[in-house]
Amino acid sequence: MPLSGAARPAIGRGGTEDPDRIGDAPDASSRVAAPLRGRARPTAGLHRPGGPDGPAAAAPIRWAILVAPGFPMMAFANLVEPLRAANELAGRPLYSWRLVSPDGAEVRASCGIALRPDQGADSAPPAERIVVCTGGAADARPPGPEIAWIRRSLRAGARVGAVADGAFLLARAGLLNGHACTLHDRSRSAFAAAFPDLELRREIFVIDRTRFTSAGGAAAFDMMLALIAEDGGPALAGAVADWFVHAQRNPGARPPEPSSRAALVADAIAEIESGGGETRLDVAGLAGALGVSSDRLERAFRAETGLTPGAWDRRARLRRAADLLERSTLPVREVAMACGYTSLSAFSRAFRAEHGRAPRESRRR
Repeated sequence: MPLSGAARPAIGRGGTEDPDRIGDAPDASSRVAAPLRGRARPTAGLHRPGGPDGPAAAAPIRWAILVAPGFPMMAFANLVEPLRAANELAGRPLYSWRLVSPDGAEVRASCGIALRPDQGADSAPPAERIVVCTGGAADARPPGPEIAWIRRSLRAGARVGAVADGAFLLARAGLLNGHACTLHDRSRSAFAAAFPDLELRREIFVIDRTRFTSAGGAAAFDMMLALIAEDGGPALAGAVADWFVHAQRNPGARPPEPSSRAALVADAIAEIESGGGETRLDVAGLAGALGVSSDRLERAFRAETGLTPGAWDRRARLRRAADLLERSTLPVREVAMACGYTSLSAFSRAFRAEHGRAPRESRRR
């Protein structure tokens, strides 16, 4: 069953929407308010686009969700459900949405569930907001009619974003040039190698003028709360968060460091990752930079992660190598050098020991 305007809640629904009349809705740039802060509940003075006393029948903001095979269902739900809840809590349709695929064909999520889109990108009308929700092969997907559709919408004043690896599609088309962005940690190395001139932040979501991106999963929910706060005010965003028993996270929040709770180990991991993995870890130098002895750092690392700092660094470099092999076109030798290995044979042995396969077998076919 297509997930579109027909799936919106009956509460507050007003009239039939003409999707081609994009000019009827207020310009998105005029609705930008202060960043989301706090957890206020809605009150009688609920902010609405155009001001608290704006017309109750203001046209809904038209969203389009572009999905491609293998899209993450969790991120998809975290895009749509906040819009549905906002409509119900506001008592009127603040938002409408439609599902679009590149060719109009049925699309299966990574979990196997299939969705039937409302339209293909070649026939979809411009939307006020477009969000790209794609799977792990987004970096290898050639551009199609969806890019022309997105460009038409941008010319009409749209805002465009992506969740998880959808940022690859936008970046390859030049649609993130001049804007800060983020995406899933697993894809950061390949993205940075493919688009070195883009400002890539390690944050759960980034909203930069007419572009918005998230690291995927639960981070998509936080991004939607921030956009809802721009449209309907922080009280409405807080109410949506409460509806789903969700603790809001502000823009600039960083993903949690994996397997790390102690502040010392978290700082150490941040230092290791900031090096980019091109050189091997100097444990003594890292300990000195953190103001502790090597022995103390080793003990803390073992207690928190079960690994030594050197083993963590080696795994991180080999994980980065796997991402680069799968998601970039760099030769294997260059991948090895980018991950701190000067010997190709040593790299191949370490890679096989860690991942159970040869580096060349990690290339996406």
